Amino acid sequence: MTDAARTTANPAYVIPPPAQASIAIAGASARFPVRRVYCIGRNYAAHVAEMGGSADRDPPIFFQKPADAVVESGATIPYPSQTENLHHEVELVVAIGKGGSDIAVADALDHVWGYGVGLDLTRRDIQSRDGKPWEIAKAFDRSFPVGPLSPASETGHLDRGRIWLSVNGEVVQDSDLGELIWTIPEIISRLSAFFALAPGDVILTGTPHGVGPLSPGDRLVATVEGLQPLTVAIGPREK
Repeated sequence: MTDAARTTANPAYVIPPPAQASIAIAGASARFPVRRVYCIGRNYAAHVAEMGGSADRDPPIFFQKPADAVVESGATIPYPSQTENLHHEVELVVAIGKGGSDIAVADALDHVWGYGVGLDLTRRDIQSRDGKPWEIAKAFDRSFPVGPLSPASETGHLDRGRIWLSVNGEVVQDSDLGELIWTIPEIISRLSAFFALAPGDVILTGTPHGVGPLSPGDRLVATVEGLQPLTVAIGPREK
């Protein structure tokens, strides 16, 4: 082994390296390491309409969140800074177990390790004011609460099933995965044309209609039929 290879294999860092972001696995102590968090926007027709857009099957809108935006189920999330209009968006989460580029639609599900339910928390006032790109509105600290993942080997691949969110006991988002404009295989295929996917990537697949504002003290329960729910609370405003 060369000195350069040895340095890469056993690196010394000038500062402590950040902790590896990870997501819990339902019924297991092992965890799913997170490499990248990809998101797709405007992927349910009714949500596109409520946001003032057209439900035509246009090419999907992709953006990312940082891996360390992950928040565990059961957490209390401070109301984020720089916003007066924090919104909830419940989404099916797809965990990638096998990487690849230019993945064919027919092969895409072979790359899925499992599924979970998450929230794409959004600073809606910043998104509405500043438009795209969406990083400041979407990719802030603790913007990706996510429940435990379930292996696809146990759940099967999900293309139908209820997805819903309750806030303080009231159901505010309620739809079916069958309403996705772009299906999960199509999302994976399209995304892999622009990025080389790798094990540890996760994909948020879009939110149904019913998005709305959150306030400190709110309690949220996000659920996809057949998966472990996600429960989080909104705490006082971040200082």
